[in-house]
Amino acid sequence: MKSLILRFLRDESGATAIEYGLIACGIALALIAIMNKLGLTLVGIFTSLTNLLGPS
Repeated sequence: MKSLILRFLRDESGATAIEYGLIACGIALALIAIMNKLGLTLVGIFTSLTNLLGPS
């Protein structure tokens, strides 16, 4: 029983999975921030174009 507990405490495979999960979360947050900024920029560009073209 003692060897089973020691083997469980030395097992680091779960820690690796958590690290990969944190990396994926960081990448996802960066992509969300970039897409949000890009979306706001595109809205501004299309608004400017609409104002330049005027009513038809």
